[in-house]
Amino acid sequence: MNNVDEFVHQPAEWLRATGPASDIVVSSRIRLARNIAGYPFLQKIKEAQRKELVGVVQSAVAKSERMKDAFYLRYNDLTDLDRQFLVERHLVSREHAEEEGDRAVAISSNEVVSLMVIEEDHLRLQIFQSGFNLLEAWRIASGIDDELEKNLNYSFSATLGYLTACPTNVGSGLRASCMVHLPGLVLTKQVQKVLQALAKLNLAVRGLYGEGTQATGNLFQFSNQITLGQQEEEIIDNLECVIRQVVEHEKEARQYLRDKRKAKYEDQFWRSLGVLKSARVISSQEATQLLSLVQIGIHGGLVKSDLTIQDLNSLFLLIQPAHLQKLANKILSAGERDVRRAELIRERLVKVSI
Repeated sequence: MNNVDEFVHQPAEWLRATGPASDIVVSSRIRLARNIAGYPFLQKIKEAQRKELVGVVQSAVAKSERMKDAFYLRYNDLTDLDRQFLVERHLVSREHAEEEGDRAVAISSNEVVSLMVIEEDHLRLQIFQSGFNLLEAWRIASGIDDELEKNLNYSFSATLGYLTACPTNVGSGLRASCMVHLPGLVLTKQVQKVLQALAKLNLAVRGLYGEGTQATGNLFQFSNQITLGQQEEEIIDNLECVIRQVVEHEKEARQYLRDKRKAKYEDQFWRSLGVLKSARVISSQEATQLLSLVQIGIHGGLVKSDLTIQDLNSLFLLIQPAHLQKLANKILSAGERDVRRAELIRERLVKVSI
């Protein structure tokens, strides 16, 4: 068993549903972009320099007290399935998984910390927390960043701040984001107004797997777009203020559905539950969308069930293609995955009565 396999049977940190407002804010993430002085940016770096940089960072990680339990995975040792699995768990980006050449990722055993080595920047440090918990994520990120900086010479300008490959990250290099579950706003057709308002506030809105992806299962990622000229605490405070408002709008939308559109609300829940409990073949996209509707119905008390938000979140992850294949311990065709996905959902929802 390789180190990646150790994550298969544990819930990902961002899906634990243990943090504040976790019925709406699925997770909080802080990401720091850093580069090492003396090495070219990704577009100019040579293979020998990549290999050397991967080793330099590995040494720094080994000296970090906060990352002493981390697995340091070099991509040359990972299969394509391993890489896809890490993408599904949000531990690496799609770009990092698909990039050619020597690179690595350091992941803490509890999946709170992920450090991508040679992504768009030399380092992309990510900290995940369940629910609405940006400040705690920042506290952890800041501590690890300080430890790494003792052993790594970061590219830094007294005028501009941390230097990055993309100008939008120059300065603090910080990207704060929250993944939010907004079925209420989607069903009441208010979500576009919210997204337009966020764009005016210079906040980026992305899908489940970040830049270039669409919202799936009514899940959206909101993050800051500007880092230059802003302190880390200011960036986080601005995003927190916006997320609080989004949470209130989602609560109001869900209440409206229960009070004013009860029949439609209940019909969509029961239809979704019925399909999930009876389907023999189902795609990940359809299953994710239906699980979103079932989740707000169970949370809203439409049916008595021992299933928790964490159970449903975990199921949402387990039905993704790489996870299905990891659980089966073999490569599955698309058709085989659709069959196995339906079986797994039926098994997990057996205790929910129709």
